[in-house]
Order: sequence, then C-alpha cells, then structure tokens
Amino acid sequence: MMVRQQPVTITVQPWFRDHCFNGKVILPAVETMEIMAGAVKEIGADTLLRGMSDAGFSKFLEIPKGVTELSALVEFDEGDEGEIGVKLLSRTFFKKITRVKEHARITFSNRPQNRGEVPIDQPLSTKPTGSVAAKRIYEELVPFGPCYHTLTGHLQLSNHVAWGTLQAPKLPQGRDMVKELGSPFPLDGAMHAACVLGQSLADFIPFPVGFAERIIHKPTRAGEQYSTTVVLVTQDSDELVFDLSIFDAAGKPCETVKGLQMRDVSGGQIKPPDWIKRDRLLVSG
Repeated sequence: MMVRQQPVTITVQPWFRDHCFNGKVILPAVETMEIMAGAVKEIGADTLLRGMSDAGFSKFLEIPKGVTELSALVEFDEGDEGEIGVKLLSRTFFKKITRVKEHARITFSNRPQNRGEVPIDQPLSTKPTGSVAAKRIYEELVPFGPCYHTLTGHLQLSNHVAWGTLQAPKLPQGRDMVKELGSPFPLDGAMHAACVLGQSLADFIPFPVGFAERIIHKPTRAGEQYSTTVVLVTQDSDELVFDLSIFDAAGKPCETVKGLQMRDVSGGQIKPPDWIKRDRLLVSG
C-alpha cells in the first residue's frame, strides 16, 4: 500500500459563483468528484473512473470573492486490490504551523459487482401525491444561481419518492473529464430533487455529505435532457439516506447512486418552509 500527495490547481469556473450556501460560494460536490477523477486519470488509472464508493464530503471548500484559482492537494492511497482511495485536501499556513484540512474522500475501483448494478426505477406501486415547480424550488428550497437550475418543469413527489426532469446546460468546459464522467449538472440536479423530498420529510435542509456507491453506466452530455428517480431508504432525526438514478430520453440508465447521505450542515439555523411539509403537499406552483 502506497500513500502519496500531489498539488492540484482548481480553476474557478464562472458558474461556480452560482453555487452558494449560507451566503458563501462553495465548490460543488459534483465538481469535487470531477477534480478527483481528473487526478486519477493523470496517474493512468482511467479504468477506475466510473466506479466510486465510500465517498465523504466532510468540509466545504469555500471560494473567496475574486479568486480565479484554488491551490489544493490530492492524496492517493493505492490499495492491494486495484482500488485507489483519493482525498482532496487544502493547506492553511500559520506563523508556526501548517494545517491540512480534508474536504472530500472517494474510493475509485472497477469491482466486478459494479458492472451488473440494476438502476432504481419508479416503483410501480407508488404514485405522486403532489408536485413543486422547478421555479419555486430554486426560489425557496434550493436557492442556487441560474447555472445550477438543472431541474425543469415540475418535480413529482410522494411520501418517499421523487421524480423529475433534468436539463444539462451547455457551458464551456475547463476540463476534458466530460468524456469519462459526463456533465456534472444532471447528478447535481438529482441531488436537488433529494433535497426537496427531504425537506418535505424532515425539519432541516438536507445537504449531501457522502454516498456508498456511484456507478456511471453512460456519461451524461451537455445540452441533453434526462429524468431522475429518487427513493428514500432510511430516515433518522439527523440524517436522510437516498438511492437515486438518472436515465436518458430513451429510458436507459446513465448513473446510479446508492446510499446518498444528506444531513443538516447549518447547525439548525436554516429550516424548510412550512408549505413543503408532507402533510400539506398538494400541487405547488
């Protein structure tokens, strides 16, 4: 087993400024995964890129105003079974010490069980009980800027399932990772759907903090439209866990995420609006 680190420069794309939480611009989890996958590609492990597991997004990587680049570290831990554990780190320099902070970790692998994974489809016994317009979602529930308005039309909701339509925007790409991972926006929009479903169930704003497994069956493409199904797996007082899938226009699976963990990262300071609660949900404009 070998652990090593290498520096990485993160180019701050203009659309990152639309990804804010609690008044701060933060690097999106989907972009974090692209950066980490890019580092894996650079060391020649391309075959591992479409199978990710044991992901954790422990601390936000804030993007200060006016900054065009961020300096970070990527740490590789190459396992004995062909998998690679990757961490995204940052360093803060003080007068006498240097502090290293972990922002994300992911294990990349091509384990055989990944290849036969069956995506989550809409449960036949479940029907929507209400819906929320995407416009209202981005005004009141997921207040990101327009570049991250990936959900379109109405998000359909039931007690434990959400179904939505995703539009991948056409934006200039700063990296060539779109070939391997696809556009990052459909997965981001699917997590918005999970956030909305979570707000209808819990008394906090659920934010993604990790997942058990992500499998890319077919990379998503800029400018294309997709659908997503999000299913609640477990619910505790401080955590919601979802499974989600993304499908192309022909209904073929593009991505599957199992065990998406979502928690309150505001310390209880931000609460969902009353109207989204499950017992009041009808059709919202």
